Formats: sequence, structure tokens, C-alpha cells
Amino acid sequence: MPSYDPNNIFAKILRGELPCYKVYEDDKALAFLDIMPRAPGHTLVLPKAPARNILDVSPDDFAHVARVAQKIAQAAMTAFDADGITIQQFNEGAGGQVVFHLHVHVIPRKSGVAMKPPASEKEKPEVLAAQAKKLAAAIAAR
Repeated sequence: MPSYDPNNIFAKILRGELPCYKVYEDDKALAFLDIMPRAPGHTLVLPKAPARNILDVSPDDFAHVARVAQKIAQAAMTAFDADGITIQQFNEGAGGQVVFHLHVHVIPRKSGVAMKPPASEKEKPEVLAAQAKKLAAAIAAR
């Protein structure tokens, strides 16, 4: 398996070199909106520790990411009046991974509404900013 690249886009976001629409952060994880969401509120949850994917992340860091993903999912149900949540996590190119820093997708869903194709349309910054504020408030209220 290739090694972790500290210059991947998510590592740069974690270091504050690139901006994001943050919805949650603690000492071990960061959650922010996907700029090309498959549905409104599509959030990415990352460990702060360098980990290429599930194949090399520490069990403790992976467990923490799972706990944060659950917290995001619960808040997103309310914030986006969702009917359900899709959780996705991809590993290596053959498994569908595109950015090689472990991340979990938390995607609020509405009954009868299909998800957009992956990386198909960049959302407007003002829409993402409003969604991030709404989701962060729902998380803080939990």
C-alpha cells in the first residue's frame, strides 16, 4: 500500500492552509461540508492524525471518527429535516477513494430524492456557509 501523503488536500485543510466549511472540531477529528455535495448537508469527518484510510488508521482514531460521524448524522437529521442518512467510506483507488486521507461521508437523505453523482457540481459558497452554520448549531444543541 502506498504511504500517507502529507500534502493531500485534507491534510492541508487540517493544517489550516486551505479553507473549509467547518461544522465540528475536537482534539482528534474535524468535520466539514463537502464542496461538491451529493445532497444538502453532505459532511466529511476526518481524523486529525495522518491516516491514508481504514487500512492504516489506529483503531482508537477510527472509533473516534465513527463517534463523530454518528453525532453529525443525528444533528443532520434535524438540521436538514432528513428522512435518513447515508454513510460512505472508501479505501484505495480500487475501492473508490479519491483523497487519500481517511474520511467518512455523512449524507442526509430525503425519501425519493436521488443523490447527485460524485464530484458532479460545486455548490455555491453562500449555500455552503448557510448549511454549515445550520448544521453546526444543530450539533451544538445536542
